[in-house]
Amino acid sequence: MPKFQDQDVIEIARGASRLLIAPQAGGRLLSWYLHGASIIHWPDDADWSQPALVRGGNPLLFPFIARHRVDGRIGFWRDAHGVVREMPLHGFARDLPFDAQIDEDGNGVRMTLTDSEATRTRYPFRFRFEAHYCLVDETTLEVSLTTTNTADGPDSADARLPYYAGHHFYFALPHAQRGEATLALPRNVCRHQLADGAKTEPLPGATRYTFDDPQIVDRFHCLQGEPDAPVRIEMPTLNRAIEIDLKRPDSLPWYAVTSWTLAPDSDFYCVEPWLGLPDAIHNGLGLRWLAPGQSETATLRIAVSAA
Repeated sequence: MPKFQDQDVIEIARGASRLLIAPQAGGRLLSWYLHGASIIHWPDDADWSQPALVRGGNPLLFPFIARHRVDGRIGFWRDAHGVVREMPLHGFARDLPFDAQIDEDGNGVRMTLTDSEATRTRYPFRFRFEAHYCLVDETTLEVSLTTTNTADGPDSADARLPYYAGHHFYFALPHAQRGEATLALPRNVCRHQLADGAKTEPLPGATRYTFDDPQIVDRFHCLQGEPDAPVRIEMPTLNRAIEIDLKRPDSLPWYAVTSWTLAPDSDFYCVEPWLGLPDAIHNGLGLRWLAPGQSETATLRIAVSAA
């Protein structure tokens, strides 16, 4: 395996497009370069002692997204039987090693995480979670997340499996260029999460913003029905446009697209397709259930072009 920042990585290249992926670090897509330009941001000074906390790449969010609370305590969830269990921010997948297999044509990689004794203390279900990254062509990346309930049958103690997975793409965007860069969205209603974990009531959401708009930091753009347009990021100063197609054949419907960045001087902005909202196990906003043996896939495509 090639080395990157003294770590073993998988490199997928097609034409001028290059992906770097670290299966052992939560199945993390680290970076995507096209003609040498960074599409997905990864910091030069990444702290590999805690890779899940690095601000870059695409952390895989599973089995739940964001923070959960029980009786005001952050980091816990209550199951259907009333048992309270721990759950780290954005789930545990980004902290665990994935098995990986490169596609026969060399254009993609499939990574798999399965349940273990360690995961069942926090999430008492049998599962297989797969992430497949594939360069469809030089400028198009397709990503699929497949979740399977591997319980033995309907009489299993963990018969129905609750989940809501998602992405956390860190798109490279110099902070000084946020005012010229725009985010276009399908029709949506917007929500925020309050300090106590509650969600604001849905309000009509705009379909176009600039990235220097403080209102979109940590905003949930909840999609209304089938997307009537792709998510589109335009960066005219970089002569770059990025489209995220959320309407792929046979894909689950994406519930929301979340926009977030860390600070005014961060040279990235996250645009994150999610299957549910934070704390959905308690509030039901996007919560999905899988019967034993059932499998579901959520797919999207990211295409890069000149602005």
